[in-house]
Amino acid sequence: MIDHIGFSVSDYERAKAFYGSALAPLGYTLILEVPAERTEAGFAAGGFGVDKKPDFWIAGEGKLERPVHVAIVAKERAQVDAFYRAALAAGGKDNGAPGLRPRYHPNYYAAFVRDPDGHNIEAVCHAPE
Repeated sequence: MIDHIGFSVSDYERAKAFYGSALAPLGYTLILEVPAERTEAGFAAGGFGVDKKPDFWIAGEGKLERPVHVAIVAKERAQVDAFYRAALAAGGKDNGAPGLRPRYHPNYYAAFVRDPDGHNIEAVCHAPE
């Protein structure tokens, strides 16, 4: 089981705004922010999560050479749809509109967006309609 994930972004403030908007429909908020002077690497970091537990971290260390893929669970399909709309409105790029992906399993309902650095962010609901 994964406790948390973190990756670097090229523009911390831009990414913080993007994720603040894109993840809101999934119940995620910015829970903890660590200023640059308090991190070992000297770059600001922010932890997003649900119920006071930051499990999705970004840090302004610079753009990664290759993008990462992160999938976040949605409790219902409407949250996947809302995530997709919010992410596009916040500057994300379409990488797969909301819909069923039966090649994974019959109830795999997901949407994919690229964040401003090209990271592939997915919202997925495994529940039947």
